[in-house]
Amino acid sequence: MSDLSAIRTYRDATAIITGAASGIGRALAEELVARGCEVVLADLQLEQAEELATALRGTGGKATAVRLDVTDHATFEQLVKDTVARTGRLDYLFNNAGISHGMGAGARHYQIEDWRRMIDVNVLGVVNGVQAAYNLMIAQGFGHIVNTASLAGLVPSAGTTSYVTTKHAVVGLSHNLRIEAAQLGIRVSVLCPGVIRTPLIEGGVYGRSVEGVTSEMTRKMWEEQKPISAEEFVKKSLDAVAKNKGIIVVPAVWKLFWWLFRLSPTLCLNIATKKFRDLGSHAASRN
Repeated sequence: MSDLSAIRTYRDATAIITGAASGIGRALAEELVARGCEVVLADLQLEQAEELATALRGTGGKATAVRLDVTDHATFEQLVKDTVARTGRLDYLFNNAGISHGMGAGARHYQIEDWRRMIDVNVLGVVNGVQAAYNLMIAQGFGHIVNTASLAGLVPSAGTTSYVTTKHAVVGLSHNLRIEAAQLGIRVSVLCPGVIRTPLIEGGVYGRSVEGVTSEMTRKMWEEQKPISAEEFVKKSLDAVAKNKGIIVVPAVWKLFWWLFRLSPTLCLNIATKKFRDLGSHAASRN
C-alpha cells in the first residue's frame, strides 16, 4: 500500500516494539522485518537489542535499537516523536514489555514494592505507550496499537495474582480504547497468549519469585502446559492483527478455557483453586 495516509500491512510500515530484546518482542521484530516492516527495538537491555538490530540489518531489514524504560513517560514520548521525525510515520505500536513473579507467588507473600513494580511496568508501561502514540496516530489518520496482555487477562491463573491483576487491566484498557479509537480511524488489539516458551516463564530478567519457588520449578510447571514457541505465536498473531482482530488468543486451544470461564465462572474458579493447591503441594515437596 503506497497511500501515505493509510496503515501499511506490513511492508514499508514503521513499528515500535517494547520489550524487543527477547521473547515475544524479539520474535515480533524478526517476523515484522521478514514482512518488510521497519522496526524500532525498545528495551532496557540495550546491548541485546543492538545485537538483534545488527542481525536484522544484516538480512537487509531496517532496524534501530534504543534504550527504553517503559515506566518513563517523557522518554517514551520522545521515542515516538523521534521515530516519526525520522521515518515520517508510525503504523504500529506494540506495547509488549512486561514482567512476572513466576508461578506460585501467592499474594500473601508480596511486599508492596512487588505490587508497585508489577503495576508500573505492566500497566503504566502500556498507558505511557498509549499516551505517547495515540494522539499522534489520530493526527496522521491511521495507526494500530497492539497491547500484549495474556490469557491471564481473561481468566484466573493459579498463584499469579499480581500478574493477573495487571493483565486484566491491559485487556480492559484495550477493549475500551478500541471502542473510542474506531471512530477516529485507529485500531487497537490485545494479544492474549496462552503458555509461550519465553524467559517470562521463569519471571524474566526483571521479575522475581517471591515464594521460594525456583526458576527450575516454575519452568517445569509451565512446561507441563506444553508451551509453543514465540515464533509460532507471533506468526499467527500478526496475521490476526492484519485482520484487525480485537482479542487475539494464541494458541487457539486456550480459547476453550476462556469460553468455559464465560459459560461457567464458578467451575473455572474451582479448577483454578485446585491448581493453586496442587502448586503449593508441589512446592512443599521440593523444599
